[in-house]
Amino acid sequence: MSSHGTWPTPITSELVVRTAARLEEVVVDGQGENADVWWSESRPDEGGRSVLVRRSGDGTVTDVLPAPWNARTRVHEYGGAAWTVAAGTVWFTHWSDQRLYRLDPGSSSPVAVTPEPDLPSGVRHADLRVTSDGVLAIRETHPASGAAADVVNEVVLLRPDGGEDVLVTGPDFVSDPSLSPGGSLAWLQWDHPHMPWDAAQLVVRAADGGATVVAGGPGESVVQPVWAADGTLWFLCDRTDVWSLYRWAPGVGAELVLDVGSDIGGPQWRFGSSRFALLDDGRIALAYGRDGADRLAVLSPGGDLRELELPYASFSYLRAQGTRIVCAAGGPAAERVVLSVDVDGGAVDVLRPARDLGLDPAWFSTPEFVTFPTPDDGTGIDAAHAVVYPPTSPEAGAPEGDLPPLVVMVHGGPTSSHDRVLSLEIQYFTSRGFCVAHVDYRGSTGYGRRYRDALQGRWGVVDLDDVVACARHLADAGRVDPARMAIRGGSAGGYTVLAALSMRPGVFTAGASHFGVADLGALAAETHKFESRYLDGLVAPYDPGAGPSGNPVYAERSPINHVDTLDTPLAVFQGEEDAVVPPSQAEAIVAALREKGVPHAYLLFPGEQHGFRKAENIRAALDGELSFYAQVWGFALPADEGIEPIEVVRGS
Repeated sequence: MSSHGTWPTPITSELVVRTAARLEEVVVDGQGENADVWWSESRPDEGGRSVLVRRSGDGTVTDVLPAPWNARTRVHEYGGAAWTVAAGTVWFTHWSDQRLYRLDPGSSSPVAVTPEPDLPSGVRHADLRVTSDGVLAIRETHPASGAAADVVNEVVLLRPDGGEDVLVTGPDFVSDPSLSPGGSLAWLQWDHPHMPWDAAQLVVRAADGGATVVAGGPGESVVQPVWAADGTLWFLCDRTDVWSLYRWAPGVGAELVLDVGSDIGGPQWRFGSSRFALLDDGRIALAYGRDGADRLAVLSPGGDLRELELPYASFSYLRAQGTRIVCAAGGPAAERVVLSVDVDGGAVDVLRPARDLGLDPAWFSTPEFVTFPTPDDGTGIDAAHAVVYPPTSPEAGAPEGDLPPLVVMVHGGPTSSHDRVLSLEIQYFTSRGFCVAHVDYRGSTGYGRRYRDALQGRWGVVDLDDVVACARHLADAGRVDPARMAIRGGSAGGYTVLAALSMRPGVFTAGASHFGVADLGALAAETHKFESRYLDGLVAPYDPGAGPSGNPVYAERSPINHVDTLDTPLAVFQGEEDAVVPPSQAEAIVAALREKGVPHAYLLFPGEQHGFRKAENIRAALDGELSFYAQVWGFALPADEGIEPIEVVRGS
């Protein structure tokens, strides 16, 4: 028997990153069930390079894009849909210069399609769609001024001869351009201060030039427009509170096809998401959430919905392959794989398996979906959700009466949610005897617009109440040690960490902020175009010329202004090249901790952006966080793992 938190485990930081490759996107090239399947994967052991992989109809798997090529885009800073393929020809954005390139079948030498920009990474491309005339793309042009307000986003057609046509310009943002069989152009657009999940409009421009707003606008958001072969346009819209399936045709208008009572779609943080696919025979495959996990189902033309029995809890990048569905899928005991599913017989082929971890599944904690009470806060909603992972080990146990430490994990966004796919980062803690709770606080997605909008004007209030309520709920139930409760999160989740420790003190006894926000006013003034007006909705309209005194809500909810109550030990991890949450945010809070003499640790990673992609940095952050908890709570690290203790500064 050994105390919770000190159990020996094979789930080390080395295992977390060993041959790990994060599956990113899936594309089907060709027709029928023998079509090639392509995917991209980010490989930490190659410095986070995004590699393209092809699985031919005969089962041969090949890396297509050799080093140093890196298919990754910086449009919106979060990227997505940086590549596509048609008839074996690949079109992709290369990370280092953001130019568009073409790689022909049988070649290993990509050819530049777009000219070298005047500024490094000044012209970026994403959301690529091949047409008979060239490639449709979202182009993002950055000015020499570097000002977010001067960045221009457009829909362009890039022709094979090097020419280009600007098809849509004017809106602050555009996405999802696609052509119908009859030549109509559809796209999504939205303007500041809205985010795409607030008010994205679906627009169709007929071949004769007439434009129609099909759906969306203030109070209503559209995602994933897809043309069918018969010229109808399918999309997801949250008009009924949840993102549901709609169909539109010229002269007929938009009609609701399916509302399952929960979100089918998700927030458009990245380009290229796909939660439904049109099969060749008129059926539709779709994924939707329920009780914290996804279901994959098939909708018949007559309206019958049939769920498929599959051992997975997350489905993304759904693509049709004849009458099969190809997608990325994962579950509580399975890392993400590329899956091919026969929607009739249920036969499943794993086209890209998960890595062999060499572990008995008994090491994996089984998640529990929990709903707990929380203060109303004027939202009309008095309950929130979490996925709880209890401490789990087939080889260790704790003495009677010994309660596990708790790590409350907070997702980013904040318009996001927990994805119930096997995370070795979570199992790294649970297999040592920690309890982990991943909180979907009010404002998270997957529970409808009303739940999502509960955070509007209340970021820094509602999320804090919910993470505190979750921790207290588990402590009151006798499931965790109330003296050893930590909170950790990245980006917006890092903000909630800092805000909870400074504005809800006395609940958590340790924290870890990964590239978190300390000063809301500075974030509003410094961040990139995509999120430069995000806080107008989450906090309050921001006046850049008024200074701190003219934006009192920002000052009130900024952790940097509450350091007088920040007495909780804190570890801070930051990427040096982060353009979303600049390093100045981390350094401001670290300076305050140092001045107060609060125990803290700080690791700044050169070459990293918003999120860590390099194996050595992922390991350093994970082991550093564990080492920090060990020093703060007074338990020993396992000697055989060789974890180097992080430096904890205890004085000013």
